[in-house]
Amino acid sequence: MNLRALLEEHHAQGYAWALSCCAQDREQAADVLQSVYLKVLEGRARFAGRSSFRTWLFRVIRNTAIDAQRRRRRRRIGLVRLRALEAESPSSEAADRELERGDTATAVRRQLERLPRRQREVLMLVFYHELSLREAARAMGVSHGSARTHYDRAKRRFREGIETMGASHER
Repeated sequence: MNLRALLEEHHAQGYAWALSCCAQDREQAADVLQSVYLKVLEGRARFAGRSSFRTWLFRVIRNTAIDAQRRRRRRRIGLVRLRALEAESPSSEAADRELERGDTATAVRRQLERLPRRQREVLMLVFYHELSLREAARAMGVSHGSARTHYDRAKRRFREGIETMGASHER
């Protein structure tokens, strides 16, 4: 199968992963995916066959998203912007209101957003993209042991967050 066909085959999953890497910003995700495709088609990113194509592609997407995020941060240097972003983070009261409205998917997404980046990434790769822990480690560029640690911590923190949201919802 040629490179273009492989990219087409994995486009939907690649876009979903790009969305995860770009905090659900559709425009950023599309830009990242376009950059990835250019890197691959121009030969600046080469598939060496040491993992599955999908695992390799997810790693290229993740690295490209991180690079894009760094570039955006450099453009928006300033403490004011950082404080504005912190102020936008969801509060537990907002999570309670979401649960009360029955919007479980939104509550789950918000809980995922509260996790540290690597913990969120490993959960998304394993549960949403159905990669093994070993494949997720390769996609993230970390050791298998590190991915397992992030995975275990993420599951525990996610479960605790959901239980806390549920307990406050019952009040």
